[in-house]
Amino acid sequence: MSDSPGNNDTPDPLADFDEIIAEETDRDPDLAVIEAGSRTLRTQGGSPEADVPARPEDPEVDRALREVETELATRWGETKLEPSVTRIAALMDVLGDPQRTYPSIHITGTNGKTSTARMIEALLGAFELRTGRYTSPHVQSVTERISLDGAPVSAERFIETYEDIKPYIGMVDTAQEHRLSFFEVLTGMAYAAFADAPVDVAVVEVGMGGSWDATNVIDGDVAVVMPISLDHTDRLGGTPALIATEKSGIIKPDATVIMAQQPVDAAQVLLKKAVEENATVAREGMEFGVVDRQVAVGGQLLTLRGLGGEYPEVYLPLHGAHQAHNAAVALAAVEAFFGVGAERAEPLDIDTVRKAFAAVTSPGRLEIVRRSPTVVLDAAHNPGGAEATAEAVREAFDFSRLIGVVGASADKNVRGLLEAFEPIFAEVVVTRNTSHRAMDADELAGIAVEVFGEDRVQVEPRLPEALEAAITLAEEEGEFAGGGVLVTGSVITVGEARLLLRKG
Repeated sequence: MSDSPGNNDTPDPLADFDEIIAEETDRDPDLAVIEAGSRTLRTQGGSPEADVPARPEDPEVDRALREVETELATRWGETKLEPSVTRIAALMDVLGDPQRTYPSIHITGTNGKTSTARMIEALLGAFELRTGRYTSPHVQSVTERISLDGAPVSAERFIETYEDIKPYIGMVDTAQEHRLSFFEVLTGMAYAAFADAPVDVAVVEVGMGGSWDATNVIDGDVAVVMPISLDHTDRLGGTPALIATEKSGIIKPDATVIMAQQPVDAAQVLLKKAVEENATVAREGMEFGVVDRQVAVGGQLLTLRGLGGEYPEVYLPLHGAHQAHNAAVALAAVEAFFGVGAERAEPLDIDTVRKAFAAVTSPGRLEIVRRSPTVVLDAAHNPGGAEATAEAVREAFDFSRLIGVVGASADKNVRGLLEAFEPIFAEVVVTRNTSHRAMDADELAGIAVEVFGEDRVQVEPRLPEALEAAITLAEEEGEFAGGGVLVTGSVITVGEARLLLRKG
């Protein structure tokens, strides 16, 4: 294991790291710890700035937004939980239950929630429905969490929504044993914003779990359960079945359940809950699924089987088998929303489906931010996500030597994450992000040495030096030899790397 000294004689484009992060990431670190996948960047075909808004240019708007952010930061962060929906239900009650003024699609699971939410949103939008999407966490701006018509709400609208419901937040705070948490307030804002728009349908991703998640005051017409694996085991349980018990709480009476491929014990729990709620179930691999997939330039070409039949020649500009499965789930969810397979037999219009999928982006998933050498960002943060990413890298990229930059959170299964990446990393540079929940770089290095061996591990406590070290190692292959860098381990690490590399 080695520590590489910096070169003080060479201008450092990342020297302003602390200033960059402080300026662009003005948030309490607790606010971005529930790392449920891809939500920091755009991939092929779109500006990465669109989903990660910069600070408002108007000084007065920026000041007002900072005041709202400061007030939100005084509340419980997302890692401090009191498992109930009592407070959010009280807020919805005094607001007049805005979440009941539009139908919704509710998404839970361990990995793939945000990618699938974005695909669902794209499909609904292509069929000319106005959408509201609620996801978490954010990277640079809290406004990223609430989207209308496929784009984050403006800072002005975010501020206005907060000010509108602020008196009601105070009423609930006074009446409850604990004040509303940060996530509960944001959820209330999203539901109010969707009602005010108004939207035709809301696409809502749970923050954690299901039954007691703050989002679970909606009655989703469609409940989507993405693959369940072990994550947040201290809060959700130590087996897929226990985790599925909590996540099954989003299944409501007479809903349609779209179920991705699951471990057997998790599937049994979900099916039992569906029976109890008189819900209809469609299972990946049985009622719908991926018929065929072929690697294509910038993504893959799919044939999907939906609830209404086959959809051939669907281009998806995202890499990896896991994204193809996400696409199958998203298609089935939208079919179910439109009644395909129940009230109507015919499939959705194939040209509209193709157009929607061709425009899909999934921020933070295998995004290339630099060439020569190629630097890729991916927000995998648990073993399941890392395994999917590693498989996609093997398939989509032809690296002769891949260097990993890993900064992880201390509360994650870091060993499992590193073991998933070990076969594809020639060497790994371990580091940490600026979150106080980040694992210490030396502690992370100790685990990495056990997984990779001492000769393949380098430690750089600061992310700028870690990026420089990894790029230098990749460049040893030569300009045309196919060396690359993959930055991963945490949505926060990926978000900060994005800022540094874009600024640099």
